[in-house]
Amino acid sequence: MSNNTKISPKNMTLGSIISRLVTSIIILGITAFFTPGFQIESAWTLFLAAVVLTILDYLVNTIFNINIGTFGQGIIGFIVAIGVLYVTQFFVSGYSISWLAATIGAIIYGIVAAIVPGRQ
Repeated sequence: MSNNTKISPKNMTLGSIISRLVTSIIILGITAFFTPGFQIESAWTLFLAAVVLTILDYLVNTIFNINIGTFGQGIIGFIVAIGVLYVTQFFVSGYSISWLAATIGAIIYGIVAAIVPGRQ
């Protein structure tokens, strides 16, 4: 999931994808910690969830040109961020989140993403 700085999928390099993945791990871990009803069982689960979120972010950005995140594309980006956080649990064992937690998590994720440096 992205913050308000947008990179065109065509301009993404392996380095920028790895950078997004590392910052996603940090942001997702902080978000899960502060969001009631959002559970990530292990560091491995956190890593896999961040990979899935990075892939989903890339796909949504490529296909729909929507920058996922609370501050990315206003209400549309926020709703998509909720959906991405929620859908990730179907791809990653040990990751569980309710719709309400996904809503709260999308807000927290957006705030943390705006604060954490290096998110491009």
